[in-house]
Amino acid sequence: MTNLNKRLLIEQLDRKFSELSSLKEIEVPANGWIKAIRTAMNMSLVQLAKRLKKTSVSVREIEERERNKSITLKKLIEVAKALDLQFIYAFIPRDSSLEKMIEKRAQHVAREIVMRTSQTMKLENQENREERLRKAIEDRVEHIKQEIPKYLCTQVG
Repeated sequence: MTNLNKRLLIEQLDRKFSELSSLKEIEVPANGWIKAIRTAMNMSLVQLAKRLKKTSVSVREIEERERNKSITLKKLIEVAKALDLQFIYAFIPRDSSLEKMIEKRAQHVAREIVMRTSQTMKLENQENREERLRKAIEDRVEHIKQEIPKYLCTQVG
């Protein structure tokens, strides 16, 4: 994938993330969405079981698996359809955008690279000034952000 294509993909995803950002505030009900929705609709286990063509014991297990976070996407989609709902899932960056995640990681990696080089120069009695180090880090950050090399994601910063 070219750098331009990577940038376009990041921009497209960030636009989608922006639309989803309000979802960060939503808390999953303590007993899971399925049980909360079923209860709000005054639907019994038996009624949902009939819609799913399963037993009420199976539905209870489904609700338990959701609560324990061991349910599959396929099962969530199946239940949503039975409840006449649309199932949606998404990933949302903690730092509000992929761009900010890349920036943060690039800052960390650039600082490591520049400081490692600076330490070597210091040992050779060729120490850099603070302003030069700051500029070198800025330049390296921009280079990393343009390239988005694979090593950028090898560690979580």
